[in-house]
Amino acid sequence: MIGERKNIIRLDWLIILVYFLLLGFGIGNILSSSISGEEINIFNFSTLYGKQFIYALISIFFGFIAISIDVKFYERFSSVFYIFSIVVLVCLFFFGKRVNGALSWFSIASFNLQPSEFVKITVALAVSKYISDFQTDLKNTIDQFKLFLIILIPIVIIIFQNDTGSSIVFLSLFFVLYREGISQIYLKSIFSIMILSILSLKVSASITAIIAILLIILYYSFKKKIRNKIIKIISISSLCLTTCFGTIFTYENLLKTHQQNYIKVWLNLEKDPDKIKQMERTILYNLNESKKAISSGGLTGKGYLKGTRTMGNFVPAQHSDYIFSTIGEEWGFVGSVFIILLYTILIIRIIYLSENQKNKFSRVYGYSTASILFIHFLINIGMVLGLTPTIGIPLPFLSYGGSSLIAFTILLSIFIRLDGNKKNEW
Repeated sequence: MIGERKNIIRLDWLIILVYFLLLGFGIGNILSSSISGEEINIFNFSTLYGKQFIYALISIFFGFIAISIDVKFYERFSSVFYIFSIVVLVCLFFFGKRVNGALSWFSIASFNLQPSEFVKITVALAVSKYISDFQTDLKNTIDQFKLFLIILIPIVIIIFQNDTGSSIVFLSLFFVLYREGISQIYLKSIFSIMILSILSLKVSASITAIIAILLIILYYSFKKKIRNKIIKIISISSLCLTTCFGTIFTYENLLKTHQQNYIKVWLNLEKDPDKIKQMERTILYNLNESKKAISSGGLTGKGYLKGTRTMGNFVPAQHSDYIFSTIGEEWGFVGSVFIILLYTILIIRIIYLSENQKNKFSRVYGYSTASILFIHFLINIGMVLGLTPTIGIPLPFLSYGGSSLIAFTILLSIFIRLDGNKKNEW
C-alpha cells in the first residue's frame, strides 16, 4: 500500500562484530586453559572447549530469536518475565543444586542451569518498563520505592542462596536510575556506605564513625541556609554510626569464613604470620598464580598454547573466573589491552546508541545492558589482578559456562533488536 510505513530493522554491526570477536577469544582461551596434552578436537563434547562451542551455537540461536521478535513483545510482557523469574529463583530453595556453597543451580540431565544469570535480563526489562511508564514519576517517593523493590527483591533472594557475587551485579542498575533523573542522594549514599564500611574494617568502626560525624558537623556549620540543620546532623550521624558498627557486626556474625577471608585478603587485614602463610596455600593461591601467569606473558605473550602456567594448569578455575590470566600469559600486555579495548568499544557503543533512542524503554534497557556488562567486566578483571575482592562472576562472552553465555547473548541481542527498530519510532 502506498504511504504505508515499512518496518526497517537496521542492526548495529559493530556490536555484532565485537560480540563474535569476544566469543571466538573465549572458546580459544577455554581450549588452551583446559587441554592437558590430548589431541584437540572442537567436536569432542566431553571437553570444556567442546561444550563451550555447543553453548556458543545455542547462544547464537537464542540471540537470533531475540532479534527476530517484535520489540513490543519485550515491553508488553516485561512484568510477566520478571514475576516468572522471581518464582524460578524461589524454586531453587526447594529443587536447587548446591555448587561451591551456593544454592543457585538447577541440574537438568548433564547440564546445570543458573537462573540468576537470566534474572538480570528480566530485571533490566522490568526496570525499563516501569521507568518508561507515563504514570511513573522518579521524583515521587512511592514510585522510587516500587522501583527499588524491583531491583532489591532478586538481590535479597540471591543473597540467601549464598551467591553474593551475582547479587552485586544488580546494584549496577542504580547508575541507570541516576541517568534517568533520580536524586543524586541515593548514588552518593551507596558510595558513602562503601567507603565507611571499608574504613570500619581497615581502621576501626569507632574512629571511622567519629571522623565521619565531625566532618558532617563541619560541613553543616558552613551551610547557613538549611532548614532543620540539627535534625539533619543527628539523622546522618545516626546512619553513619549504624553503617560503621553494622559492618563489623555483619562481618563477624553473618559472613561465612571463606567470605571473611576474601575480605581479609583484599584489605590486607590479617596480621598473624601463620594465618598469612596458610592463606597463601589456600585462598591466596589462585590470585598469586593468576598474577604470575599474567606477568609471565610480558609485552606480546608466550604465544597461543605455549603458556607454561596455563598449559600446566597452575591457575585453578582458569577457564572460568580466571580466564583473563590465560589471555595475559598467551597474548601478553598487547593482547590484554586488545580485549579491554573490545569491551570498552562495546560498552561505549551501547551507551552512545542508548542516548540516541527515541523510545524511553529502549534507552533505559540500553543503559541497563551497558551497566551489567560493565560491572561484570570491572569486577572480574579487577579480581584477577587483585584490585577487587574475589567474587565469582564470569567475564562476559569469554568465561566458560552455558548459562552466562546464553544470558549475556540474549541480553545484548534484545538491545540490538530495540536499537534496530528506532527508525520505526515516531
